Amino acid sequence: MNEIFETLKTKFPFLSLIRKGDLEYVGIVQNQDNQVTSFYDYGRIMQPQDKMKFLKMGETWWWESNRKIPINIFLKGDFAYFKPTLVTLSTKDIQIVHGPCVRLDEISKKRVKRRTIQLMRKPV
Repeated sequence: MNEIFETLKTKFPFLSLIRKGDLEYVGIVQNQDNQVTSFYDYGRIMQPQDKMKFLKMGETWWWESNRKIPINIFLKGDFAYFKPTLVTLSTKDIQIVHGPCVRLDEISKKRVKRRTIQLMRKPV
């Protein structure tokens, strides 16, 4: 099991290992919120050339984005090819064992609000 973690960490840092009961999934998390987690399941890809394309696109997303934007938004139409591999599970039933997790709600929370302060002089 440690071999899998090391491979994921070094070669494919953009892949997440997701556990639901006895099942384990490897894929790229699209979005997670309080109710559901959606991810692209690598195990559902059948063709070797499609698997390579999936990994290359994941690598592009990982190194060229800020990693807070979901891969399907960052790569737009290119990643639409993998839409059939999208799996949505209840967040309370899963555990993300390893890997990144994209949460769109964090983007809005971390915004800095600017305030304008107006100084007024008191008449003497």
